[in-house]
Amino acid sequence: MSRVVRTEPLRGEPPVRLPGDPFSVVVLLRGYAEPEGVGGAVRADGSVTLILPRASRHREPPSEGGEAKTALEDAARGPILVDTGGPWARERLLEALAGQGVAPADVTLVVGTHGHSDHIGNLGLFPRAALLVSHDFCLPGGCFLPHGLGEERPLRLGPGLEVWATPGHGGQRDVSVVVAGTALGTVAVVGDVFERDGDEGFWQALSEDPVAQERSRRRVLGTADVVVPGHGAPFLVVREAWSPEAEGPEARDQEEPPETETPDAREGGPPTPSPSLGTEV
Repeated sequence: MSRVVRTEPLRGEPPVRLPGDPFSVVVLLRGYAEPEGVGGAVRADGSVTLILPRASRHREPPSEGGEAKTALEDAARGPILVDTGGPWARERLLEALAGQGVAPADVTLVVGTHGHSDHIGNLGLFPRAALLVSHDFCLPGGCFLPHGLGEERPLRLGPGLEVWATPGHGGQRDVSVVVAGTALGTVAVVGDVFERDGDEGFWQALSEDPVAQERSRRRVLGTADVVVPGHGAPFLVVREAWSPEAEGPEARDQEEPPETETPDAREGGPPTPSPSLGTEV
């Protein structure tokens, strides 16, 4: 029996807060990508997400496995920012952080999902934070540490908090942050692994490695209950069981269940049962 995945928009304007234990997720700024004039120009900025540890979180015993692992886990004891938007969004970012009671100096770790300017354009606001940009990890002051991140080897930052290698959009070095234990389940902050909900018609054209990105997308859909994409609103992942035996002889002849297309204008409208994605995982 396969599981069919469909997605639904998560309603609400930023900041969208998903409380959790021991980490809560706050989508501070919603990314966007809009055609600008003629000639294929696009005006865009990336989503920005804040991960907040529980205030009463106790310090765990020092971990084994290397200096980088210990440093990453230590950095994750304070507020974590996933992507920073472009430099043109500086004031919006500062205002959004202040709205959550967080100053730039409070942020202990910044994760850049990939190296495009609309996702890491404000790193200079956080000189006291450790930085994990793509696969490069450095401490404040520029001390770079090896860590061994790979598709089969995520980096554990804390209970239910991991960084995954999710290659494809920017080549082999994209990463996603996965947070378990929120009110809506597991949240994956994925940069441009997903451009937005319902991006099936165009993400491939923006990808440096579509084969790897398709693999990353399926991995995310197989785990996440909520996805924060790079250029759109967060969306829910709904899994439904599907069995050819339940549909009769004609369905058993099909390799996959039929997909249902969804209009691009779902966001902001009333809920609809039509899936924006019909994928077997």
